[in-house]
Amino acid sequence: MKNAVRCALLVAACTVSTFASVTVVKPEDVGLSSVRLQRITDMIQRHIAAGDLTGAVTVVARRGKVAHLVPQGVMNLDTKQPMTPATMFRIASMTKPVVGVSIMMLVEEGKLHLSDPVARYIPQFANMKVAVSRPGSGGSEGPSFYTVPAQRPITIKDLLTHTSGLGSGPMGDSEIAKVARKDGEKLADYIPRLGGTVLEFQPGSRWTYSPGAGFETLGRIIEIASGLPLDRFFQTRVFDPLGMRDITFWPTDAQLPSVATVYTRTPNGLAKAATPNDTMSRNIYFRGSGGLYSTAESYAPLGLMLANGGELNGKRLLSRKSVEMLSAVHVLDTLPGRPAGEGYGLSVRVVTNHAARGTLLSDGTYGWSGAQGTHFFVDPKEQLVGILMVQTPNNEVRNEFEDLVAQSIAD
Repeated sequence: MKNAVRCALLVAACTVSTFASVTVVKPEDVGLSSVRLQRITDMIQRHIAAGDLTGAVTVVARRGKVAHLVPQGVMNLDTKQPMTPATMFRIASMTKPVVGVSIMMLVEEGKLHLSDPVARYIPQFANMKVAVSRPGSGGSEGPSFYTVPAQRPITIKDLLTHTSGLGSGPMGDSEIAKVARKDGEKLADYIPRLGGTVLEFQPGSRWTYSPGAGFETLGRIIEIASGLPLDRFFQTRVFDPLGMRDITFWPTDAQLPSVATVYTRTPNGLAKAATPNDTMSRNIYFRGSGGLYSTAESYAPLGLMLANGGELNGKRLLSRKSVEMLSAVHVLDTLPGRPAGEGYGLSVRVVTNHAARGTLLSDGTYGWSGAQGTHFFVDPKEQLVGILMVQTPNNEVRNEFEDLVAQSIAD
């Protein structure tokens, strides 16, 4: 055990220079326990040995400093290429909090408001319809429904909180499939067509995850309000100021060898997963819903900035009040669609009752996850940030990681 602890500390110490904007310290310097942090490493190793994961990179930070950065396992089972701090991951829906931060920056600048109707920026979203399922529908021919007028327009806040009904179920998705994006199209070409599709439910009446359409629409709104393509806004307004060096919509040829392979669990072990065709609209279409690739350490400054009230190393992206708004409970766990103990903020889940949720994290902790198993959270009360980078979805690993990070607090 002592040797394992020393190895973990050595990994952290050796990566100081790779962090452009974050200080790496001994865990005890920020009230964490080296011995208890080792339990994270042990847990990941157990799952690797069990064939649940090929490997992982984990980060734990507190009070603005990184105390744990540990790569384990391999990024590809065939080549046995080891995980390193430079390994890049498809972070999928962990792109959404970057959109949330960007929207709040534009709110601060007066370029948009959370209450704005989407149609103010994209006129095709005016007068949307809501689908109502016909009894007995949903067979092999797809959902059968009729439509009624939306009781009110969908807003930017509806999109941020997954309460718009856009792209939120089989009826709306069947309409979206009819106007699917074509190769070579930009957000400006595709997103207006979504305004002609139907909503799954009346705006604000329930919470249902919109995996693609909602946040891709927000990406287009960012472009319109800022005058910049989404990738340039992210790069110049978020990534560069925070020193997030290895995060991008489209890895370069030099970065591609560092991208970890995605695997799914099967009864016969891990199998390579089918992944999106990354040659489609390369460097043209920027999916705010889930298109980013990142190293663990490049995502860390985003979490540290949020934990520090909107500022990191003298670079302020948001005011403290805007961070509080982003992480506030806008959707109660009593709204249909939300689990007990978990509300929803502006692009992030929020722990409303840690006992009901069954987590050691503090009430008010917020974050989000990605389809391939990546996960991050910010615990403002403890000034704690956790980042889990894997490429195999596994909720058990995610939940264990949260609790093991929390139990490492030793002050």
